[in-house]
Amino acid sequence: MSVPPAESPVGDTSAETLLSGVSDPAERRTLRLRLGRYGPDLLDSLRAVYPDAAEATYERLVRLAVDAHAARSDDLRALDEARLLSPDWLQQPEMVGYVTYADRYAGTLGALADRLDYLEGLGVTYLHLMPLLKPRPGESDGGYAVMDYRAVRDDLGTMADLSALAADLRGRGISLVLDLVLNHVAREHDWAVRARAGEQRYRDYFFLYGDRTQPDLYEEALPEIFPDFAPGNFTWDDEANAWVWTTFNSYQWDVNWANPDVVVEYADVICFLANAGVEVLRLDAIAFIWKRLGTDCQNQPEVHHLTRILRSVLRIVAPAAAFKAEAIVGPSDLIRYLGTGQHHGKVSDLAYHNSLMVQLWSALASRSARLMEVALAAFPAKPSTTSWGTYVRCHDDIGWAVSDADGLAAGLNPWQHRTFLSDFYSGAYPGSFARGLVFQHNPVTNDRRISGTLASLAGLELALSTNDPWRIADAVARILLLTTVVMGYGGVPLLYMGDEIGMTNDLSYADRPEHSADNRWAHRPRMDWDRVAAAAAHPDTAEGRISAGVRHLVDVRKRTPHLHASVESRIVVSPDPRLLLLRRDHPLGAMVQIYNVSESPVYLALEVVRHILGDRADEKLSGHSYDLTPASMLIAPYQALWLVAPR
Repeated sequence: MSVPPAESPVGDTSAETLLSGVSDPAERRTLRLRLGRYGPDLLDSLRAVYPDAAEATYERLVRLAVDAHAARSDDLRALDEARLLSPDWLQQPEMVGYVTYADRYAGTLGALADRLDYLEGLGVTYLHLMPLLKPRPGESDGGYAVMDYRAVRDDLGTMADLSALAADLRGRGISLVLDLVLNHVAREHDWAVRARAGEQRYRDYFFLYGDRTQPDLYEEALPEIFPDFAPGNFTWDDEANAWVWTTFNSYQWDVNWANPDVVVEYADVICFLANAGVEVLRLDAIAFIWKRLGTDCQNQPEVHHLTRILRSVLRIVAPAAAFKAEAIVGPSDLIRYLGTGQHHGKVSDLAYHNSLMVQLWSALASRSARLMEVALAAFPAKPSTTSWGTYVRCHDDIGWAVSDADGLAAGLNPWQHRTFLSDFYSGAYPGSFARGLVFQHNPVTNDRRISGTLASLAGLELALSTNDPWRIADAVARILLLTTVVMGYGGVPLLYMGDEIGMTNDLSYADRPEHSADNRWAHRPRMDWDRVAAAAAHPDTAEGRISAGVRHLVDVRKRTPHLHASVESRIVVSPDPRLLLLRRDHPLGAMVQIYNVSESPVYLALEVVRHILGDRADEKLSGHSYDLTPASMLIAPYQALWLVAPR
């Protein structure tokens, strides 16, 4: 389908009129070309969401984009040009992510800049700094209750410090990633303050109800996100004299995206952050932003139109920047955040592969990859221009998102299996190696989410407490096995701070009043720089072996073109449930990955591999070559193999 040229009129205003204030011919040509490419997407989605205000909102957004582009620095414009020549930059095997809180990594943004040599040496090219935009004072949901999108937390520094850090990172080839909370703002945000003061313009930014009639109708279909400490979805506010929609916490006011003023506000914030040097924006709680009576108010079709609106504006201003969807939802819903149908490849560039993470832990506990085979085989294909964010764990808890359909297809009782996983990773199951913490227990459903670092969940905490070298070796092997899967699956592998040196749960969170009610802080420790030094000085220790293993994986990944994220990993049904087999069909040739998820040696019938690779294969992790003509091959406990056909 052809798209209208940029000069075509929109309402009563042509593109040339909208660009009339741009005096530089080259800049005007650039903006005209980008508007010609993204303007139709922008207008199409505006008409879908705001049919009565689409043309007027389009003009506001284009004028905003023109002003933001004029404010963009020369070095960021150069990055835009480079990224336009390499649109697959987020898909390259060189992309390796690291996730941390700035204060827990180094203290301040300035101090963090002094610690960049470590990240560069680790091979990091993507640095996600957890919420650092100015939150409300006191309790702030870990920084996700933002009161000012244009300021940094006072104790971390200033926006100037953030821009300087972004420039330093950019010079090292590391992309800065920040959170942008879309569903809600802090009660102390200027919009909410003005709403409580009675300004109708800002009251229209929120969902305010004088009585419980409408909230009660919505509550009939709404789940509770934090039933332990934030039951319900509405909070009475005396100053506002209204019930306020508060999905997550009473101090987080949900924003009304049905108001076109809201989309303009957030587009302005996005351009501001992109011009500060942020290269990837993690769209937090994006699944929740559109409300519809009679539904759970998640994954509504308007969400994807709104994302396309925001991305279109961003691409006009800063094509070097990208979106990552924080949508922890089922596979059939998740794929829509990367784009299906008319949104194919036009919404978020990255999305978290939550299912892969859950299935990894399930396979490790059960010593079986059969459920993983079922779940991943049924996963819809993503657009080839997008990437998964793959991870073993993150800043959040782990919820056992095992669907009933997948469980039954794998021959399991889904409810019993979810219960087993909660028991196992909380350490309650006999023989469990894990030492996790139960988070948000629902006694009605027995749903229990789990907190814990990679090392504690994989058995290192228990092993170190017994000083048993065999247990320690097994724990190290599990940590490296899980890390190898996320490095090899395809996408941007995300290392959470401290996991690369085997840091265990920090139970001192309970001594801090602001953290004591939330045991997720046990897996958000402060970086142990002494442990980093010990890992480097003593490679035979647990932390030394983990550190060396992770660095080796990063190095091999970067030298393996088969891991380009445009290629999907596909399940190969394994003859033994203890082995996970993945296939990647790259233009350079096929790749087969083999993972033993158990502590037992397993013989693999080589016919299944030989059928894909032929009689010989090169193994990327060890550098060895293998003869695939024998009937079988022994796969050692927790061993990983990346096999490719010789070139």
